[in-house]
Amino acid sequence: MLCVYGSNRYVLSRGENVRSAKFTPVSETFLPNTKPTHSTVMAEAHQAVAFQFTITPEGINLHLSYQALNQIYLSGLRSWKKRISRIRNRIIKGVYPASPSSWLFVVIPILAVMYMQSDPSLGLIDKIREHLPLSLSLSAQGQTLLSALVFSTLLWLSLILTLRFCLKLLLSYHRWMFELHGRISTKTKVWATLVRLLSGRKPLLYSYQMSLPHLPVPPIKDTLERYLESVKPMLSAAEFQRMTKLAAEFENSLGSRLQRYLKLKALWATNYVSDWWEEYVYLRGRGPIMVNSNYYGMDFLYVTPTANQAARAGNTITALFLYRRKVNREELKPSRIPGTVIPLCAAQCERIFNTTRTPGEETDVLQHWQDSEFVAVYHRGRYFRLWVYHAGRLLSPREIQYQIQMILDDPSPPFPGEDKLGALTAGNRVPWARVRKQYFSSGVNKKSLDCIEKAAFFVTLDDQEEGMMGEESSGNLGRYAKSLLHGKCYDRWFDKSFSIVVYKNGKSGLNAEHSWADAPIVAHLWEYTLATDKFQLGYMTDGNCRGEVRHFLPHPQRLNWDIPAEVQAQIFDSLAVAQALADDVDCYVFPFREFGKGLIKKMKTSPDSFVQLALQLAYYRNKGAFCLTYEASMTRLFREGRTETVRSCSNESCDFVHALDAEEDREHCLKLFQKAAEKHQNLYRLAMTGSGIDRHLFCLYVVSKYLGAESSFLKEVLSEPWRLSTSQTPVQQMELFDLVNHPEFISLGGGFGPVADDGYGVSYIIMGEEMISFHVSSKHSCTVTDSRKFGCQISQAMMDQMSLLSPDFRTPTQGSPDKRS
Repeated sequence: MLCVYGSNRYVLSRGENVRSAKFTPVSETFLPNTKPTHSTVMAEAHQAVAFQFTITPEGINLHLSYQALNQIYLSGLRSWKKRISRIRNRIIKGVYPASPSSWLFVVIPILAVMYMQSDPSLGLIDKIREHLPLSLSLSAQGQTLLSALVFSTLLWLSLILTLRFCLKLLLSYHRWMFELHGRISTKTKVWATLVRLLSGRKPLLYSYQMSLPHLPVPPIKDTLERYLESVKPMLSAAEFQRMTKLAAEFENSLGSRLQRYLKLKALWATNYVSDWWEEYVYLRGRGPIMVNSNYYGMDFLYVTPTANQAARAGNTITALFLYRRKVNREELKPSRIPGTVIPLCAAQCERIFNTTRTPGEETDVLQHWQDSEFVAVYHRGRYFRLWVYHAGRLLSPREIQYQIQMILDDPSPPFPGEDKLGALTAGNRVPWARVRKQYFSSGVNKKSLDCIEKAAFFVTLDDQEEGMMGEESSGNLGRYAKSLLHGKCYDRWFDKSFSIVVYKNGKSGLNAEHSWADAPIVAHLWEYTLATDKFQLGYMTDGNCRGEVRHFLPHPQRLNWDIPAEVQAQIFDSLAVAQALADDVDCYVFPFREFGKGLIKKMKTSPDSFVQLALQLAYYRNKGAFCLTYEASMTRLFREGRTETVRSCSNESCDFVHALDAEEDREHCLKLFQKAAEKHQNLYRLAMTGSGIDRHLFCLYVVSKYLGAESSFLKEVLSEPWRLSTSQTPVQQMELFDLVNHPEFISLGGGFGPVADDGYGVSYIIMGEEMISFHVSSKHSCTVTDSRKFGCQISQAMMDQMSLLSPDFRTPTQGSPDKRS
């Protein structure tokens, strides 16, 4: 029998007389621990079914549920509103940098001139009229008017393309980045004025996409020269001579051939790097993505908005969906280089939500869905689907808190194998791909897995307490970092674009998958979430979310699993791999509070260059040598740009470190510091403007593999280890945080795992004027690395450099991160 339904499915019971047909629910929306009465079940069923009928000898009796129909209507209305909004935004983006209303400014003058018996088209309007379909039953005047409108529209579109081309040319100019502060040339001033004029008044999130220039392929000669310069500090004279010879042979033989193919791709593709980078660096990796690829973000350092776990989850989920609404409606302002009108590519924002990395035997695939009205929740070994929309309406934070509390109060045990199922996403990719294909491609397992993968994002309700607690706060922050980075290796779903973790004491954080986007995109999302959670949504005095709970909300649904013994065996194998990796991670997190960017900028030095030189000094003191240093830079000045490597260890930085460590004359050290800082800034600018080293060499290597040509030079270059991998977490929305009146609401940023087995990973965030937070990671299994020791050396290097720049600076009595953090 037919039954149209809302949230339940119903089938006609067999063995019953047709006079008294019964409808029995196939799957309940109730939580396993709830014990609804018969009347409650009937009330829920009555509201869930839109219409039902019974067949009797007298005919068919039809019963309508107007409440259910109203919910269907409201859900459909929301969907249509989203479609209309997308169409509207496509039109606005399609005509940018003009506006749809500018069409009238072209049509009206042309019609006015024609009214004065003049032809502004130089005969083109008559030509258009001659080619109008003969079937048009229009008068001669009507045909002239229609021809004039067609001509005006074509002229309008031509002007738009011209403006867009001019804007693209203007955004291709990057010499302004290399000019000294306060010494801006007349050419740059004129250029900045033209960019402002052509940028429009209220661009949407993706308005600039068609106007951004393509990433250029740098000359191979320039790339090789920069490469040789970058490795010179780490090589002996004989090794450097050998590498110079290899580079020359490569340039004069295979290199020029590979370069031609790469230029051909750059002409055809939107970005000659990004697709290969995503596929070969991320998606084709067959090892665990937990620790090796995923990264994390932390909560406020000093405060927790509420100690109520369900309330914190309610506000956080609401804030994230408000951000998604802004992304979908393109209401977010386009990101720009701070202090300028220069836009950055926003392509990575498209896959923030409703995105999952699905495993494959040879390569993984990123899957993105247009919309999702629910999140997947994990708590004590059970998975739930939590609907956050009801009848086309986003639930209030208090309503989501109510739903979360139902999950927290649910005492039901996990299904066999369910509790550690997430370990499959933490282990090696090939076993997960094979198990997924064989056991999760049909039946109840596929339905439940779809709920996780198609969810807007993943939420873990952790039963631990984390944060800066007690006297040993630095150790607690390290444990907090490890919890966010890998957890228990099975209580996160590492394949989701990002997972939110809410702890028992109300602390929160996130874990992000890396292939779909880079850290600045996730950082922007997390900044908005933290600020909205505390300053916009807020909490009541008792710690609960604001608002009321409406009745008849959709209940959280337990996901059902049928996990056979073979899958459970693979779960434990994957868990063993992941647990060994997690146990090996050594994290040390500390806030450096002796000074911040305010004092550094008073010394007329770039804060980022200052920190990078301190890292070089600390590493030299730690290892007694220099190493290849990876600093992540962005190439989002170009369409679909992602990252480039800044090789921060330079000849100039090594000279400065040697001089300072040898306690040479202060004036001499100061000159070397300024020279090294200027060199670092120049390297960063080159990377941002498409003249980096590593992405170009990487793409040349990919082309060589496609052609089946071996290059000993490229093979050696791409096998060099990055023993010091660094990244600055940018602060992009300081206006959301009033650190003057509320300095306690400061975030620790986030971090990542070590890249090399015998190296360090260092992430830092320059937050406000007076603090810089560091996240240091390494491996316990390496006998020559120690995250805590290196963190202390970073702190000391920071203070030694400031003492050099400012003789009046005095090391505070509590300068050690061991004491202060």
